[in-house]
Amino acid sequence: MENILKNIKKRQMLRYGDRVAVACSGGKDSMCLLNFLWTHRDELGITVCAVNVDHGIRENSANDSEFVINYCQKNGIKVYSFKVNAKQFAEDKKLTLEQGARECRYRVFKSLINKNLVDKIALAHHLQDQAETILLNIFRGTGIGGASGMDYVRDDIYIRPMLDTSKASISAYIESNDIPYVEDETNDNSEYNRNYIRNQIMPLIRNRWQNADSAIVSFGANCREDDSYIESTISSDALLVEDGIARVYINYFINPASYTYRLILRALKAINMNTNIEKKHLKMICNMALESENGTKISLPNGLTVIKEYNFVTFTNRNIKPSNKTYPFTKGKLDISNFGLIETNIVKKFKVGDFTHLIDATKLPKDAIWRFRKDGDVFEKFGGGTNSLSDYLIDKKIPLRLRNLTPVLASGSEIYIIAGVEISDKVKVDKSTKTAYGINVVRF
Repeated sequence: MENILKNIKKRQMLRYGDRVAVACSGGKDSMCLLNFLWTHRDELGITVCAVNVDHGIRENSANDSEFVINYCQKNGIKVYSFKVNAKQFAEDKKLTLEQGARECRYRVFKSLINKNLVDKIALAHHLQDQAETILLNIFRGTGIGGASGMDYVRDDIYIRPMLDTSKASISAYIESNDIPYVEDETNDNSEYNRNYIRNQIMPLIRNRWQNADSAIVSFGANCREDDSYIESTISSDALLVEDGIARVYINYFINPASYTYRLILRALKAINMNTNIEKKHLKMICNMALESENGTKISLPNGLTVIKEYNFVTFTNRNIKPSNKTYPFTKGKLDISNFGLIETNIVKKFKVGDFTHLIDATKLPKDAIWRFRKDGDVFEKFGGGTNSLSDYLIDKKIPLRLRNLTPVLASGSEIYIIAGVEISDKVKVDKSTKTAYGINVVRF
């Protein structure tokens, strides 16, 4: 088991003083890791606790959680225990049960991090798990990114100290240290993809090639090196990320698939939407970018929406419906949901450029209100010429996604300000203007 300590030091998994939560199901692997880190906590300069998640999938899952809690209490180990409804979550999100359970698990882990209760989550994946993951990803149609297998360290939070440790070593450690554990009967259920590989495929492979696990993992390591190099060639200017939305410049999609697929995955990771995305989805996105009309939209797993918007392909999990809400036009700050802040002041001494918008106070109708666009709205462009508001927004290349979220200052169907975009020629200041409204717009 010495390679666990070597892995931790070589890959800088832990820092002195880290609070480490071991994800513990009560099975042999996680009990091994919990005991090992607890035994070596002083040597590593860390504190160790356990986190257990009852997924509610099996009838006796509560007994396994109780086993973990009792073991931790008996040994003075702090434990965080949670119960989730993985089946319902998977149904609601249209995921497989495996995917739903994983998502529930990681939400629990993230909550511990966000609440500043722990610094790291230690996961008990081992050498055979890594080999199975690589095969599973290959069968799903992954590129060399997926064929690289699981990361030793992810996001500087999730660590896998036993990823180079064999199952035989874990079993020997458990036996020699008399560590109790529970058996998960679902491990024998080959209806689950991973279990099918573990129970049906790998025994046949090992029967012919005894070093199969190590060879598969070595292949994954080679893929990781190649993947790392290609990743290093991706331009940092290709991707814009703001407020939970990622955008990729359309001209980058002319690059080879090995480049564009990684760029897409980088965009998705930036907004935490990179799970359950397969090669077929990446192909769909690239085809849309190169061949589809502006405004084309596709929906992908986990609520991800991808939209072709003029010079960009936009990635978002937001699906905000148009609002019928109205706001009075008054002096002061106005906070508009899903848009930003509009601040209005009355000014008598002003210079063009001091504000986002500057309009003549006497030219604006007294019944003007802030609202969102409607059919039939018209707008007189600055400099003259009346358009329908819809046509004007198209001419200005405002993405369809933003048109229903952008407030307009209106009287009836006449639009005087499109917030953050333009003012109507009808309210512009001129030499005769004595009092003006200075308006600043800050988008969130």
